[in-house]
Amino acid sequence: MIAVVLLGGLLGILNSTMAAVATDTLATTFDASLSTVGWASTGFLLAVTATIPFTSWAVDRFGGKRLWLTGLVLFTAGSLAAGLAPDVGSLIAFRTLQGVGAGLLDPLVLILLARAAGPHRAGRVMGLMGLVLSLGPALGPIAGGVILANLSWRWMFLLSVPVGAIAYLLARRVLPQDVPAASGPTRIRLDTLGLALLAPGFAAVVLALSQTAEHAAFTAWQALTPLALGLVLLVGYAVDALRARRSPPLIDLRLFANRGFTASVTIMGLGGLASFAALFALPLYYQQAHGHGAFAAGLLLAPFGLAGAVAMPIAGRLSDRVGARGLATAGAVVAGLSGLVLTQVRAGTSEVWPVLATFTLGTGAAFFSAPTMGSLYRTLPARVVAQGSSVLYMLNQLGAALGIALVTLIIQTASTPIGGFHNVFWLVGALILIILTAIPLLPGRPRPPAVAGELTGEDEIAVPGAPGG
Repeated sequence: MIAVVLLGGLLGILNSTMAAVATDTLATTFDASLSTVGWASTGFLLAVTATIPFTSWAVDRFGGKRLWLTGLVLFTAGSLAAGLAPDVGSLIAFRTLQGVGAGLLDPLVLILLARAAGPHRAGRVMGLMGLVLSLGPALGPIAGGVILANLSWRWMFLLSVPVGAIAYLLARRVLPQDVPAASGPTRIRLDTLGLALLAPGFAAVVLALSQTAEHAAFTAWQALTPLALGLVLLVGYAVDALRARRSPPLIDLRLFANRGFTASVTIMGLGGLASFAALFALPLYYQQAHGHGAFAAGLLLAPFGLAGAVAMPIAGRLSDRVGARGLATAGAVVAGLSGLVLTQVRAGTSEVWPVLATFTLGTGAAFFSAPTMGSLYRTLPARVVAQGSSVLYMLNQLGAALGIALVTLIIQTASTPIGGFHNVFWLVGALILIILTAIPLLPGRPRPPAVAGELTGEDEIAVPGAPGG
């Protein structure tokens, strides 16, 4: 079951990162501007972000298996349509459909795995999930480069069709038929006002950050307008979610009253920001300082993802035995030192040194990410796992968009390309330092399996409409 779920989860991540290397090719093919073609990726990202809050409700309303199969159908149909798109407008529309499918699949990966594993094996399973998160950004640009060098750009999307079909057939056979948690007379109503505020609110903030990256300025009206709209919508959601009400909100903000949950999502959000900043800056360094092409730069970046893919499962398994704090602290220290090393490379520095520093950076990030993800699911009662997963994924999307925007701004405003590269990794070091201050707030050693699912004291999270809430 775990392998089948991870296969579906890899689809969206791999396809998204593959498409990122095709912007120039698509602009030439459709005789369109880079900013227009960029909406094929932006539309995908916005659709993912807007769909995630709905998924947190729908998984309990319709059941995990049914929603998973629906996500696979939407993603595969979007892939087929995108691969056959006759013009740039239809490509953007079909990529948005892909994003809706990915917005169902991405948080469901965590939800299905967390429910199947239980609290006492959360670290091990989250480590496997981290393998997918690490491999996607590392292998996507390489796979995209190989396809563009040997096949039509259309195959970047069409290859997802048979993989999606196989994942669908396997999921029908392997995934257990779960009963929706909320059905019949106790069915929880969809918080339609909350969805109308939260989904476009997060999407508007992501759009603002994407526009910041495109215009290399936080003060551009194209960024400030959606940012202001997004903040208004999110504040409106917070006011609505915290008022007295009969039915529970889409995401209960009282989750953040639990310090372990807050520390976990903060660490993962900042870690994602640091990782995406590194993933965006390193290829530019190899291209600008060493004159490598996009494919060679992707290969030199691969050690970051491969290190995470190897270290994530190990760190996750260890965290089930010894807890998250010690492993996360060691990982953050290694990642921080690796970032400092990258602030010292020059244009004439041999590629060996940044590659080694990139490998240790990926290893360190894995050792604070997998235990943190595991501790998140040991903290949450089963009834709010879906909400916790939605929060984690939305913050991950924000971290990705913010990381790209900051790197673009830093590099374009630096006096020299190398100076901009150094500034990016000073930022990475600062983010790791903040992560180190949050790690002591993570839950301590996991309790024995017999009582691991019981929450008492400060770990208790009251949820409106839930027993005891």
